[in-house]
Amino acid sequence: MDTTTALFYVFSAVLLFAAFRVITARSPVHAALYLVLAFFNASCVWMLLQAEFLAIALVLVYVGAVMVLFLFVVMMLDINVDGLREGFWKHFPLAGTVGAVIAVEMALVLQRGFSTPVAKTMGDAAVQMSNTRMLGIQIYTAYLYPLEIAAVLLLVAIIAAIALTLRRRKDSRYLNPAEQVKAKKADRLRIIKMDAVREQPSAPAAAADTAGAPKGQA
Repeated sequence: MDTTTALFYVFSAVLLFAAFRVITARSPVHAALYLVLAFFNASCVWMLLQAEFLAIALVLVYVGAVMVLFLFVVMMLDINVDGLREGFWKHFPLAGTVGAVIAVEMALVLQRGFSTPVAKTMGDAAVQMSNTRMLGIQIYTAYLYPLEIAAVLLLVAIIAAIALTLRRRKDSRYLNPAEQVKAKKADRLRIIKMDAVREQPSAPAAAADTAGAPKGQA
């Protein structure tokens, strides 16, 4: 066993362990940190496969930016973990079935991508092209369908994050845009006409003012 193979097994083992801890960690912050570790080891595996562009992009984009946003969102939402764990085993069969269906669909899509003639013929021309150009050709030819599926999944994740942020809480400054649009000028400002009323000073106050005034002004 050479050094490259040994490093591949080490990085893969750490990657599997980190991925398992992402879904089993009790604290969301710990899960996010384990995800950072998983991304880093995945980039190391890509470096061993001579995919330098993917490795650098994973470290700079996901580890450097996306995971920081994940941590900020987790801290901002203040998720009640105990409430999320209620009914876990009750919904586990349905969740497992959905996960198995998604795994089978992804396997079929990836198998179709690997079996395309373009993916087989691009191996000979890989020597004459750069890593980045080969990646673009592969993504937008052989793997265009999986790329569209990933884009839809990311869109669903964005919508879910916005929905979680705008959920009703006691300390949430939630504003309903529909109610704001319905607001009218008459509901916010009301002009009332009333006669000017001058209050007459009382007798003791008038006497005190007269006594305290100078003799020329009494």
